[in-house]
Amino acid sequence: MTTTDRRQRAMTTWTVGQVADLFGVSVRTLHHYDEIGLLTPSERSRAGYRLYTDADLTRLQQVVVYRRLELPLDEIAALLDGGDDAVTHLLRQREAVLTRLGELSELVTAIDRALEREMGDQPATPEELKELFGDGFTDEYEAEARERWGDTDAWTQSARRTRRYTKADWQQIKDELEGVTTAFVAAKRAGLPPHSPEAMDAAEQARVQIHERFYDLTHDVHRALGDMYVADPRFTRTYEDVEEGLAQYVRDAIHANADRHAE
Repeated sequence: MTTTDRRQRAMTTWTVGQVADLFGVSVRTLHHYDEIGLLTPSERSRAGYRLYTDADLTRLQQVVVYRRLELPLDEIAALLDGGDDAVTHLLRQREAVLTRLGELSELVTAIDRALEREMGDQPATPEELKELFGDGFTDEYEAEARERWGDTDAWTQSARRTRRYTKADWQQIKDELEGVTTAFVAAKRAGLPPHSPEAMDAAEQARVQIHERFYDLTHDVHRALGDMYVADPRFTRTYEDVEEGLAQYVRDAIHANADRHAE
């Protein structure tokens, strides 16, 4: 062998360690491929060490791609020994990868939908409640309510129900509250008295909303709530900010509705 031949051979062969670094596979894996005949180095050094040629690297490239496609080693060997050229293998691998990409894309979509469902089922945070209700939901109000009613069955029941409410649930509750207020305002602005069917229906709607969303609310207890709307300036202001005289109107409609259901 001439000096040129030796240089050309040195430039076109690679040791096991070099191939392992180049392809990101372990030396142990390359030895295993050699042992089972999947990839046997074509050359040996004078000291007997394995040397891989360009053709060996081309075959290893096919092995690595097929392995990433999760094909068993025996199937890979059958494919590589079947006489197909590199182009055929690459086209087959490309088609398999595109199929896998489609499957993975569908899987990502399914995961995203599952995430949306799981995240949508998460209880609303205090920050989200403040975002929805503004000053109507503050830590101070919650602390005071807990101090005043924390030992009552109503508080326990309300806490149990609302603990699992999501932001979407609270948004729906807010919409319901606004619908009740709108019904009261419409009746008042129409000049209807608090004991009119329209005003009493709005009062019943308000009671049912609390009854279904928070705690069991009888008409008698609803009367007490109505009284609080005019006795507590903060509740009064909530209604007065919407319509002057609305707090008293709501209170009277609640009493009228309770009287109607007591008959």
